[in-house]
Amino acid sequence: MASGSVRGGALCAVSLVNFAFVFVTGSDFIRFVSFRTIYHNITGETTLCRDSVPWSAALRDPWVLCCLLWDGCLVALFVLQHSVLAWNPVKRVCERSLGALNRTFYCCTTALALQVLMRCWQPVTGAPCLWSVRTAPWSIWFPLICFSLHFVCWALICSIFMIFDYSELMGIKQVYNTCFGLGDPLADKAPGAQRLLSHLRHPVCLELMLVLWLVPALSLDRLVLAMVMSLYLLLGHSLDTQDLAYLCVHFRRRLVSKEDSDWKGK
Repeated sequence: MASGSVRGGALCAVSLVNFAFVFVTGSDFIRFVSFRTIYHNITGETTLCRDSVPWSAALRDPWVLCCLLWDGCLVALFVLQHSVLAWNPVKRVCERSLGALNRTFYCCTTALALQVLMRCWQPVTGAPCLWSVRTAPWSIWFPLICFSLHFVCWALICSIFMIFDYSELMGIKQVYNTCFGLGDPLADKAPGAQRLLSHLRHPVCLELMLVLWLVPALSLDRLVLAMVMSLYLLLGHSLDTQDLAYLCVHFRRRLVSKEDSDWKGK
């Protein structure tokens, strides 16, 4: 009994520490992807690029090429971690080895990969931007528009994570169910929901792509980040008509239940 309580306490502690680490990493990622880029452009001036350098010279600059290669490797590291641990043979090995901490391990390694990417990222400042809005009055208004849209996108992303059961996504529910003998939380979901979740690996694809591309000035390193991430997000989806039909039915049920509750309230 005592050993079970100690084990359960240890599992809960690891899960909560991981949740805090993932939360901090998510906040850092928002600053890295959105506010850092927009902050450099909020006055209409940018230090992200050197438009005076011709493209022919920039693309022959060894430092520019090294930075692009380095940044590409950092994004590839994140994609590799995210893909390998989601691969079914590796996932089965992790489930057998880690048990209830499998999802916690996945989230922790994802956060670690993001921390490495953000802390080791090399901005390419020795080349021109692919685009840069500097003409008044858009040099002021466009960064503010980008800031507003980024804020809306991140609010939507957080809302979607709440709808998709963030406690399960972070591995907290798996640990809770194990401690109280409730089994795998995914097994309690309907077969249609299980099928949908297996196909929909990134429920925030559109919002993330908008955040990646909608910037006042697009530098070469930002282009590498946006291209690789967007390609990975698009390839991570395999929704079909059966999944869409399930979503429509589930949405109609939600509407009907809401109308019934509103009618009873009257």
